[in-house]
Amino acid sequence: MSEAAVRTGRRGRSGGGAARRAARTAVSVETAKYIERNVPNYEVLTEDALAVIEANAETVLAEIGVMFVDNPDALDRWRDAGADVEGERVRIPRGLARQLCSTAPSQYTQCARNPERNVVVGGNNLVLAPVYGPPFVRDAEGGRRYATMEDFEKFVKLGYMSKWLHHSGGTVCEPTDVPVNKRHLDMLLAHMIYSDKPFMGSVTEPSRAQDSVDMCNILFGEEFVQQNTVMTSLININSPLTFDSIMMGALEVFAKNNQASIISPFIVGGAMAPVSIAGTLTQAIAEVMAGVAYSQIIRPGSPVVAGTFVTSIDMNSGAPTFGTPEASHVTYGMGQLVRRLGLPYRSAGGFTGSKLPDAQAAYESANSLNMGLLSGVNFMLHACGWLEGGLVSSFEKFVMDADQLGTLHQFSKGVEMNENGQAMDAIEEVGPGGHYLGCAHTQANFKDAFWRSDLLDYKPFETWEDEGARDTMALATVRVKTLLDTYQQPAIDPEIEAKLRAYVADKKASMPDSFT
Repeated sequence: MSEAAVRTGRRGRSGGGAARRAARTAVSVETAKYIERNVPNYEVLTEDALAVIEANAETVLAEIGVMFVDNPDALDRWRDAGADVEGERVRIPRGLARQLCSTAPSQYTQCARNPERNVVVGGNNLVLAPVYGPPFVRDAEGGRRYATMEDFEKFVKLGYMSKWLHHSGGTVCEPTDVPVNKRHLDMLLAHMIYSDKPFMGSVTEPSRAQDSVDMCNILFGEEFVQQNTVMTSLININSPLTFDSIMMGALEVFAKNNQASIISPFIVGGAMAPVSIAGTLTQAIAEVMAGVAYSQIIRPGSPVVAGTFVTSIDMNSGAPTFGTPEASHVTYGMGQLVRRLGLPYRSAGGFTGSKLPDAQAAYESANSLNMGLLSGVNFMLHACGWLEGGLVSSFEKFVMDADQLGTLHQFSKGVEMNENGQAMDAIEEVGPGGHYLGCAHTQANFKDAFWRSDLLDYKPFETWEDEGARDTMALATVRVKTLLDTYQQPAIDPEIEAKLRAYVADKKASMPDSFT
């Protein structure tokens, strides 16, 4: 279905006087379109190196194999597909995984409830999504603490208000004040009603993945969900070479319902993969091929993203490290391997091991974000808000990172080489010894010529000092408050919102609380 057809279908689905009135009175928040790169990908591996790694990965799959644990149905499916199954170990003959992967689309559209926020995942595109998974949050006022549902809702609202962020994400923090078996319902509801950007489903148990589909059926309409992708969700592989029944069960639900899964190894080099770059790439691409192949066994043509989350390890403390050259090599190399599979690619983010949004956080995050842009990543999770190795979602760092994502948009445009870009008229007008401040070319272009931060301070020293000599952390604290104070909920059909709230209430009432 074309994007134009998708938009027409959505408008027909959510009609009604109340919905139209809500849309007329809503305040629209500007969101930049997903990035379309006009700069080349950076490649670190030669053709010979790529061929060696791919051959080694086929050896891993055929001779060492992968584990599909506690999932007898998966073992039967693999046996029927032609794999050699011994116990829970699956050995995949050379070429079979790549053949199965070939039915996965090279790109797909994820529909948002506001069609203007739809994103295309794949090709030269880059979709930016926020931090995912931390149990703790941090802000200037409250410090580091366990996350609550109130924190979660604030992050969703900040994501909606952030111009350069295309996607609402998933578990932007883990709300520990809600029972484990029920919190996914509250999180999904928050994404659906407090933002109109695309979002992710729940993967912590197959029944929660089904709840995600059921709630999307209410929001979009069941027929629309079956014909279009409305969720892109994260399925982690238990590296090395192990696929657990919980994640695979969620993958099965999403694939059956035409919803996208990011199939991603979770690798800390030296712990979950070899310490060498080539060895890590071999294991990672083998895991990805096995996971993508399985999704296509479930439903050929179901959308997937080939992912990798990779970091190195500090050999003195055992702690993960971020923004390192080794992680960059793996991320660049994996991009090349994934492109040869013809799949969308997920990796990178605003990674840091720092405890605070400080200089360490800035250096490591900048390295990681630029690495993601230049490696050809199509879906970047953790693009803003990540702190302390992924243990903490930081409000201040969220808005710092979200501001800096604008530089990725600007850089990705490439160099303008039309008549305006060449600026020969300006050079001729000014001539030797003049200046360009008042020339016609500058006057025509000054508003859009340079990217401008909405957060960083460029004022003269005296002005900065008179305004309180605030550092970036202080400026970010103010921006968080400003964004939340000016937030207005995007328009949603009141009848649909009521049905979503009723679904959540009924599901929560149907089961006892569980915090395990």
